[in-house]
Amino acid sequence: MPQGASGAATFYPGVSAQLKEYYRSVEEEGIPDRFLRLLEKLDMAEKRAEGTSESRAALNER
Repeated sequence: MPQGASGAATFYPGVSAQLKEYYRSVEEEGIPDRFLRLLEKLDMAEKRAEGTSESRAALNER
């Protein structure tokens, strides 16, 4: 059984084209609003956590 991409193409013709088409379709899909809101919440939580650690560091320097 041949190894590598050329060997796979020999045994599964069209798989490469199908995978490329699937990738393109996923790439063209938009990011769901629910997921974007979740990412925004994560960003806000990270900023709050950074602010808290910076405040603690400033208090420790005094």
